Amino acid sequence: MSSESSLHLQDTSNTLRLVIADDHPVVRSGIKNELQQYDGIEVIGEAGDGDEALRLTQTLQPNILLLDIHMPGLKAVQVVRELCSMQSPPHILILSAYVDIEYVLAMIKAGAMGYLLKDENTEMIVQGVRAVGRGETWLSAKVAAGLMNYSITERTDPQLSSREKEVLVLLARGHDNQRIAETLSLAEGTVKNHVTNIYEKLSIRSRAEAVAWAWEHGLVNRN
Repeated sequence: MSSESSLHLQDTSNTLRLVIADDHPVVRSGIKNELQQYDGIEVIGEAGDGDEALRLTQTLQPNILLLDIHMPGLKAVQVVRELCSMQSPPHILILSAYVDIEYVLAMIKAGAMGYLLKDENTEMIVQGVRAVGRGETWLSAKVAAGLMNYSITERTDPQLSSREKEVLVLLARGHDNQRIAETLSLAEGTVKNHVTNIYEKLSIRSRAEAVAWAWEHGLVNRN
């Protein structure tokens, strides 16, 4: 990278700093070259296995880890759990060649904020990176469709109120509290109270777990 481009990136306060973890060097290089053509995205590290992904992310502290789901070494779900236990965890976007709903749900429950397929075009990958960088959930269309068709029947409904279900549906679609408040014509503080109640009733601790619960129980099909 030239000194000129480095200076430009340093002067851009909103630049998203990424680590890419994939065990295929050609894939990593291709993704890196494509992403860095877009303003506001800088790839600061590359990892070839799970252990290196964890170490590099802890050391470099990127905004986003783009993580392949199948790599040697530490399993992806373990990498996600370890990183999400950090005081200031990165936003994690899973990259996979497969739509395996069990894997998708496991990654989201562990703390990943998105799940992208490797056959997406560059524009979609960039959209996913930027969405996750904003703290939103991002799923490839095929993944979202798979989740829509997935249901778990042997579960107990914790009796969410109708308003709590509305909030959870919007949360599962990646809306933040402000956008949920605008959509439902509620005060943002009221939305925060509903989210707190949802967490307590579902015995969960994060938005990612709430999203996973909503998809698992088919709640997103109800609106």
